[in-house]
Amino acid sequence: MKQIQLNDEVSISNLVHGVWRLSEWRMSDQDIIKLVEECLALGIDTFDHADIYGDYTCEELFGNALGQVPELNQQLKIVTKCGIKLMSQNRPKHYIKHYDTSYEHIVWSAENSLKKLKRDQIDVLLLHRPDPLIHPEEVAKAFDKLKKEGKVKAFGVSNFLSSQFNALQSYLDFKLVTNQIEISIAALQEFDNGTIDHCHEHRIHPMAWSPLAGGAIFTAETHRFLTMRNVIHKIAKQHEVRTDQIMFAWLLAHPVGIIPIIGSGKLERIQAAVEALDMQLSRQEWFELWTASKGHTVP
Repeated sequence: MKQIQLNDEVSISNLVHGVWRLSEWRMSDQDIIKLVEECLALGIDTFDHADIYGDYTCEELFGNALGQVPELNQQLKIVTKCGIKLMSQNRPKHYIKHYDTSYEHIVWSAENSLKKLKRDQIDVLLLHRPDPLIHPEEVAKAFDKLKKEGKVKAFGVSNFLSSQFNALQSYLDFKLVTNQIEISIAALQEFDNGTIDHCHEHRIHPMAWSPLAGGAIFTAETHRFLTMRNVIHKIAKQHEVRTDQIMFAWLLAHPVGIIPIIGSGKLERIQAAVEALDMQLSRQEWFELWTASKGHTVP
């Protein structure tokens, strides 16, 4: 599997494994270690985290397992996120869900993630959501401190509009390396709002969360989802592949260089995504899926 170069210091695998649901998978430490080893064997060396995942537990679950095999832990690339504060029994002082991109919180959160992950360095730290109270000078100060101390290699954002991305970038002395956004056959809003064009303009590889539309593509019964499902099944049958592989191949075909995040703990689903790297959809097939999602042909 090829590596995607985000900047001079950081490259990540073309597919990323996401551990958002790790706490729900009820895995033992040995199960987590085995899953990581299987991902590495398939060429996936990058794992996507956030401080809030699993009600603030997933980083620690992952770190407790990988901390037992530090030589394996050091082979991994870690992406994690900060900036959202959830109401949680693990954060009893939070009485309302809110955002915090202050200098103090970014630095504390990054250092806390390192502690939980049993690592000395985060490869990419993302601001999880755009904050209406963002103070760009504070973000820049926090990023600069973490970078100079060697705690974080590179920085990016998640769910930012292009205008929000540019506003923050204007305060930084180094480039933001990615924007992690929702992209799938069923979620085309980032094509419509200019975010994909912005990634093209700045040579940024977007990371795609929920690349399989959160599973709704397989279960929802609305006219739109039924139409998409029928088209996906038809093209999958023609290629003699799984339907989820068509959805990954559709993303991977885009010239902006989308990096899908695989949110499954099941090896067969991870393998299927890896196999999609070798698939070639025709331009007409790509637009057939686009049309099914949009509900109308292109102008």
